[in-house]
Amino acid sequence: MSVLCSAITLIFMIGWLVLRFKCGRRYAALREIQVEGLRFRRLGEPLLLLIEQGRISRLIPAVMFRIQRSLQRIYGMRYSAERTLLFMGEMLSFSWLFMTGGSVITLLSRDAAGITIGGLLAAVIPAAMVSDLHKKVRIREQSICFELPELLNSLVLLVGAGETVQRAILRCVQGRQGDAAHPLYAELLKMTAEWEGGYSFQQAFENFSRRCAVQEVSIFTTTVLLNYRRGGADFVLSLRDLSRMLWEKRKAVSRTRGEQASSKLVFPMVVIFLIVIVLVGSPALMMLKM
Repeated sequence: MSVLCSAITLIFMIGWLVLRFKCGRRYAALREIQVEGLRFRRLGEPLLLLIEQGRISRLIPAVMFRIQRSLQRIYGMRYSAERTLLFMGEMLSFSWLFMTGGSVITLLSRDAAGITIGGLLAAVIPAAMVSDLHKKVRIREQSICFELPELLNSLVLLVGAGETVQRAILRCVQGRQGDAAHPLYAELLKMTAEWEGGYSFQQAFENFSRRCAVQEVSIFTTTVLLNYRRGGADFVLSLRDLSRMLWEKRKAVSRTRGEQASSKLVFPMVVIFLIVIVLVGSPALMMLKM
């Protein structure tokens, strides 16, 4: 076992050094691309070469597509291929670290548990990273869906008071400067920046809908683009109908999340109930034995 672990450790270390020498500064430009949660950018750079030349994307096309799609929904279409490559490099970095660390532990302790646990973690952690990425996408979509009815209410009031759609959106964005980190208002800020950069209202709104990639935002965009030229009561009425529909959907999602939260409490309650039974029943059993 020690000979095998020594060979595995040497293979991983020498393989990483060879890849490091081959890639050089090939991926240095990717260090500036924003991807949250990446801890081993420099460590994973040699592994990026392995991903590209090994054509891993052809081995697991469905996984690669889902990862890229999720990253596009969070960060947009720009640099989506580079972000997917960085994310795959981070996954392989974790696997490399756990496999190498498990081999070293087994080599030092002469116990096969180290390499077994290392191999298990090398498979589980990347899968957990992909699951966490998809969870971030779901949370982002829910945040947008929950905030969109509030935005619609503000737009209805402002447009009904005589504001144009563009000025009403600008006032809503300016009034929520403290919520610039919220995904909806972050995308609205990008949309207003596109207006100032020369984009037309329709083009900027379509880009906003595409970046959000949420069905409710697409409905909102379609409603606005179809009715904003009319203005007046018809436009306000269409926004009110859409706001009512989104509020009902928000209530349904809130009820679903509440039911999910209550179901998650069932297991802890069962455990607490069993502990209480043990604490209460143990003295009674001891008294019976006496």
